[in-house]
Amino acid sequence: MIVAATARRHTDPMKLFLPNARAVNWLLVVGFCSIGYALYMRYLAVEQSSVGLACQAGLNTWLCVTRQITIALFTYSVFGWFSLIAAALNFLRPSLFLFAVALAAACCGIVLYNLGLSSLAIGLLVLSLARRAPELE
Repeated sequence: MIVAATARRHTDPMKLFLPNARAVNWLLVVGFCSIGYALYMRYLAVEQSSVGLACQAGLNTWLCVTRQITIALFTYSVFGWFSLIAAALNFLRPSLFLFAVALAAACCGIVLYNLGLSSLAIGLLVLSLARRAPELE
């Protein structure tokens, strides 16, 4: 009795890591929300001189706390490094969660002065779409 082997051939089409329509819609929401919040923090909290003077004078509000955290994060390029690490992990093992995390961090990093590392992370995210999807066992 001959048993046919189900070996994968080189001619079989490769299933790429491509999110479906519902996942793309959620990724759009994640991307636009992170860009919107980063723009809000940059132009209405970090670069506003009146907000900066009020926070340095001792105003203790949530805006001053998030302003200080945001300044500390982009000073040490945390947005860029975090997005690059998440994008590299997504490149090695593609998943929607890692893609969304890397996308959100990269969008924040591009707006908040971490352009070099965040743009490299965006490039890795684009390359991860050409990777083979992980096979279910």
